[in-house]
Amino acid sequence: EVQLVESGGGLVQAGGSLRLSCVVSGFTFGNLGIAWFRQVPGKEREGVSCISTSDGRTDYVDSVKGRFTISSDNAKNTVYLQMNSLKPEDTAVYYCAAATYYSGIVDPKYYDFWGQGTQVTVSS
Repeated sequence: EVQLVESGGGLVQAGGSLRLSCVVSGFTFGNLGIAWFRQVPGKEREGVSCISTSDGRTDYVDSVKGRFTISSDNAKNTVYLQMNSLKPEDTAVYYCAAATYYSGIVDPKYYDFWGQGTQVTVSS
């Protein structure tokens, strides 16, 4: 069974940091495209970053470049999103998603498997 389980969300003040984790099971982990998305109620799901678990290639949307870092630990079947210099506009539910190939594109239509999400709230 394919599962993606996110954790690490919470409440943090502006300027603070959080690290989200996404544990992936049911796949051959070393050959995936894993992405992070976020969604605010009433708005479309927004791509944040993606990574190739086979060679570590990464991509980021402009709004998080220089602040967020995506990484993977293949021994733990886990992808991380380190979020620094957080802003109130980063507040959202964050989801990880998986595809069986790396596209370099953080668009929901390229990902078939999703986690349940973890809430990130940044206070001003």
